[in-house]
Formats: sequence, structure tokens, C-alpha cells
Amino acid sequence: MAIEESAPDLLTVFKALADESRLKIIGLLASRERSVDELATALKLKPPTISHHLSTLKENGLVTMRTAGTTHLYRFRPEALRELNRKLAPEKLAIPDSEQGDAWERKVLADFTEEGRLRAMPVNERKRLAILNWFARKFEPGRRYPELEVNAIIAEFINDFASVRRYLVDYRIMDRQAGVYWRVDTAE
Repeated sequence: MAIEESAPDLLTVFKALADESRLKIIGLLASRERSVDELATALKLKPPTISHHLSTLKENGLVTMRTAGTTHLYRFRPEALRELNRKLAPEKLAIPDSEQGDAWERKVLADFTEEGRLRAMPVNERKRLAILNWFARKFEPGRRYPELEVNAIIAEFINDFASVRRYLVDYRIMDRQAGVYWRVDTAE
């Protein structure tokens, strides 16, 4: 079942994501597809428990399953989070106000967006930094974010969330340790 627009379906998706074991499963599936047995071993849970969690995630469109011989392989659907995000935040990309960037930065952002999404990251370093500072403002100072949440926030605005995430770390706008990210104090 795909994520629907009605409130009860959104509630069901949020309930599915509220379980710690399911979040761990999604985390493992984010890197590559896996079987029930692989997930059970990695999480130290019984295969029937994993199957139950996978069934819930599949019903909510968060994972897909394919058959390879007698093995069922599951894969995370990151687009499901983007779909959910679109339903929750239809206003999309907000151009920063004057307190959050000067006129030049607002122009750069406007030049690189189309229908509320970034078309691409600028090649020019100064323009790229303006976009990255705008992304930094999407993250609360002092708050820790798991990589999956960072990906979802960035993916709302550009499909290549991995590159943007790397840029944020490379430019020392965000820092990371053990899959957890946070804004660096010097970020705007």
C-alpha cells in the first residue's frame, strides 16, 4: 500500500516508524537489500519478529520485497519518505527572508530552484556555500540527527541528498560521528 493523503494513513505510517526495531531495520536496509535471516542476525531478533516488522513496513510502502529463489530480499524505499514529506509540507522550498540571508544569497537560491526544489548544486564555490548555509538552517543548533533523518530533510529539496550531506560535512557546516549529524556552532 502506498502512502495515501488521508490522515489515518499518515498516522499508520508514523506508527510504523515509531517502533525502534523497525527504524533499525530501515537503517540496515538503507545501505543494501537484505533477507529476513540477515536482519534477524544483525538485530539479534527471531525471524518471525523480523517478518512481522517487515510486513508492517511493506504495508506502509517503506520497503519492497523481491524473490531470489526461495529467499525474500527486502529493500528500503527512500522515496516513501519524500512522498510523506510532500504530503506534510506542500509549501516546499521557502526563500529565506532578509534576516536569514542577504539579497545575493536569496538570488542564488532563486536561480537554482524550480518548483520548490533545487535543480542542482552550484559548481561555483561561493554559490554552493550560500545553498549549504541555507540547508544548515533546516537543522536546529544543538540537536543530533540520525543519518536517515538528515537524508529525508535534504531529499525534500534535492534528490542527491548524499552529495549535499557530504558537502555539509566537508565545509564544516555539520559534523558527524557514528551515523549521527549535528550543526557546527559556526553554522549560520
